[in-house]
Amino acid sequence: MALSEMNGDGSEQEEGGCQEPDVIARGNILESFAESQEIRGLINSLKGIYGDLGTREVTIEKFIVIMDKYQEQPHLLDSHLEWMMHLLLDVVRDNKSPSPLKHLAFKFLYIITKVRGYKIFLRLFPHEVADLQPVLDMFADQNPKDYETWETRYMLLLWLSMTCLIPFDLARLDGNILSEEGHTRMPIMDRILKVAKSYLVVSDKARDAAAVLVSRFITRPDVKQKRMADFLDWALSTLSKSSFQTMEGTIVMDGMLQALAQLFKHGKRDDCLPYASTVLECLDNCKLSESNQTLLRKLGVKLVQRLGLTFLKPKVAKWRYQRGCRSLAANLQFSAQVPVAQNIGIAAVDAADDEEEYDIPGEVENVIEQLLIGLKDKDTIVRWSAAKGIGRITGRLPKELADDVVGSLLDCFSFQETDNSWHGGCLALAELGRRGLLLPSRIADVVPVILKALTYDEKRGACSVGSNVRDAACYVCWAFARAYDPLEVKPFVNQISSALVIAAVFDRDINCRRAASAAFQENVGRQGTFPHGIDILTAADYFAVGNRVNCFLNISVYIASFPEYTQSMIDHLVNMKINHWDGVIRELSTKALHNLTPQVPEYMTNVVLPRLLPLAVGTDLHTRHGAILACAEITHALYKLAAENNRSVTNYFNEKSLEGLKQIHWELCSRQLYRVREAAMTSLMEVTLFLVQNEPELLDANICKQLMCCVAQQSAEKIDRFRAHAGSVFLTLLYFDNPPISYIPHREELERIFPRSEAVTLNWNAPSQAFPRITQLLGLTTYQYYVLLGLTVSVGGLTETTVRYSAQSLFDYMKKIQNDLGAMNNFCETLLQVFEDNLLNDRVSVPLLKMLDQMLANGCFDIFTTEENHPFSLKLLTLCKEEIKKSKDIQKLRSSIAVFCGMIQFQGDMRKKVLFQLFLLLCHPFPVIRKTTASQVYEMLITYSDTVDPDILDEVMTVLSDTNWDAELPLVREKRNYLCDLMKVPKPQLVSKILPIMHLL
Repeated sequence: MALSEMNGDGSEQEEGGCQEPDVIARGNILESFAESQEIRGLINSLKGIYGDLGTREVTIEKFIVIMDKYQEQPHLLDSHLEWMMHLLLDVVRDNKSPSPLKHLAFKFLYIITKVRGYKIFLRLFPHEVADLQPVLDMFADQNPKDYETWETRYMLLLWLSMTCLIPFDLARLDGNILSEEGHTRMPIMDRILKVAKSYLVVSDKARDAAAVLVSRFITRPDVKQKRMADFLDWALSTLSKSSFQTMEGTIVMDGMLQALAQLFKHGKRDDCLPYASTVLECLDNCKLSESNQTLLRKLGVKLVQRLGLTFLKPKVAKWRYQRGCRSLAANLQFSAQVPVAQNIGIAAVDAADDEEEYDIPGEVENVIEQLLIGLKDKDTIVRWSAAKGIGRITGRLPKELADDVVGSLLDCFSFQETDNSWHGGCLALAELGRRGLLLPSRIADVVPVILKALTYDEKRGACSVGSNVRDAACYVCWAFARAYDPLEVKPFVNQISSALVIAAVFDRDINCRRAASAAFQENVGRQGTFPHGIDILTAADYFAVGNRVNCFLNISVYIASFPEYTQSMIDHLVNMKINHWDGVIRELSTKALHNLTPQVPEYMTNVVLPRLLPLAVGTDLHTRHGAILACAEITHALYKLAAENNRSVTNYFNEKSLEGLKQIHWELCSRQLYRVREAAMTSLMEVTLFLVQNEPELLDANICKQLMCCVAQQSAEKIDRFRAHAGSVFLTLLYFDNPPISYIPHREELERIFPRSEAVTLNWNAPSQAFPRITQLLGLTTYQYYVLLGLTVSVGGLTETTVRYSAQSLFDYMKKIQNDLGAMNNFCETLLQVFEDNLLNDRVSVPLLKMLDQMLANGCFDIFTTEENHPFSLKLLTLCKEEIKKSKDIQKLRSSIAVFCGMIQFQGDMRKKVLFQLFLLLCHPFPVIRKTTASQVYEMLITYSDTVDPDILDEVMTVLSDTNWDAELPLVREKRNYLCDLMKVPKPQLVSKILPIMHLL
């Protein structure tokens, strides 16, 4: 993401224009709720301002701005929550308060809840017996479809979820349920349930609060006996009837799933277990994994894990790993002392003896399978929920089954799996490690997987995926540091420390670098075994790794000075970074290799260079680019090192390496692997300007001519970026004044076509501006060939705007010279020369055929059509025949058919020759070519009806239209020959293949 040249704090932008956001975190650490008096004043002012729309909006905005400051430190509000709530509820409880004022008070309550979280705020609601009836009565005044007052309904539902917990049987509150009119009133239990059900299907946030109400209300002892079964029947029935294919169905399913998840979370296991199998079956039938609604899939995973926990007894596994020592000081002294026995992490050796045996329900396998599928979901929140579910359920399984779960989890890290699977797998491993459910015996299987995840980077189109995988792998390392005793991790210390250092310094993404730095810091503090941990942390802390250039070029050099990390850092750059899809990373990596070379010159010479040389001439463009740069940077570093030591640079190279470096250029040239037009043009311009200022005699007329013509050709090319760069270079050379470049051909005409005043404003990227100017160079003899060559690939290209404007500009030029026979002859000679020079060069010849088709269709050669057997048409026909000879290129053959049909307008013997070529193509081995030829000949005869005798025209047209040109060649050939006879065109003759005669001796 590109930012301006200077950041807001004055720091320079990183190289390559790829600046990362939040390079330095700007924290705003608050110490207390400083605006408490202002908030009190705003709340007290509500009664006076609720009726004034403008003042009310200003007050709300002030309140939001103040409260939002505490989003990251909401605990500072805790001591003030109670008085804020009481002030606002006083407004709500006042019978004299009009509805708009009450809605405004509830809006303020919601804003506070949003900042602090409803779970904390919920506890503070008044929950006396006397509060239940008034809260219920308030619902009678609410309109669920009034979308401007949803905050009121949301807060009322939360309040009701607190008041409904009163420790009395709700039936005692009903009293005499007969009203004064003699009608039966609805019991309070049913009223609350009705409110909850009605708000579970609304489309606003009140649906979330209704789910909270359900979880607290249904689990009451009196309610669960009378209403729990009925409510679950209603919820499952509603869920099964709804479809996530519609918006209404999605809303309903969301409400039901939230309610069920909350219910199975807060309900007692014994109460929920009888219904768990039925709920799981209904959930399976919903097929939520096929939904494109992220929240539904997340809620499905959440409910599944809650059902799994219901099936299993709520007990902590005795076999889990329990780390003993938690002393930071002891960890830091670990390397110098033998750890005390009681500090060693232990796992129960024979947990089976202590564990009460019990059967695991069959549904648990289904639950775990769905959670493993959830780990591969396309959305992070679903994967995260599945990972937490895996951790919670594994903690209740026997040791053997838990180990099977770990084995299934490791299958997520196959290279056939997507980045989603890797990310979900890392999150699950971290959860297991954090909970002590990943036993030390499995660390040897897990560490290699995590090391791969720390460098996971898969290219997708113009970018890559994997930053979330690398971030999650850092989380695993962080969790392991806290979970395991140093002795358990000691065999893997060098691998993990090197991998985290590499991620902290060389990762492309700032979040991953900071995550790796945090994980490294946690390991240094908790494990105390990472080599040079404190020294490295000082240089590569959370803020230092924020700047990518600093990481690659400075911090890496310091860390590499510790021999434990040097080789692994260099190997990572060579294996993973010089072939990176991002060019900025490739360049930074090669510069890092340059900086690291003085520390291990022998390793660079004997190991790294021999690995780079084959890559420098390989087939992959990114790898080739990075390897060439790396060879250059390492060689340059060795040269500087040799100069410092008064030695020859050749002392660092063996004969094979020297020869390999020399061969890179020749190998690339011979295989035509150079693809650096922009760099070439820039270099050409810079060298030319340097020579003009220092050695002008080296620039003769011929060199200047070649220079300007080549750049002019690129100025007419089809790719906008190259054309714009070439145009800029062309005008820079034309108007360079210090001193001016001599021998520029047609300087005066060029200055007229490209006025100095428009040199900066002309947008070469826009075909509508560039091509009308560049086609004027066709009138300048020196530039004509090169500009026409460039225009050819533009007019015959694929991009609609480029083709349209380039073709129109060419046609305008042709109309201008249409009556100038000399100019037309010069142009046509140049055109034929371009064709002849690029015969069988598909990059030019195919677009050229397309351009010829357009020029013939637009009458660009009308001046020659009246002359019989004009030399231009004869030469053009010869070149077209030569171009398609033995060709199997469908695109080329189709373009040639169009050109042949356009050439029918030339008079004389040309028509017979053109028809002969077309009739040849009517019997081409490819059916698609036969059909295309027949179709275009048909259209040609309609356009140029004088080509055929009127007496036979209808017969010819009938044969062309009614014949099945897809049929077998003998049948097609018969029809073709019939056409030849009708139009008096010589019939093409079959050439028989003469087989050699074998003489028996």
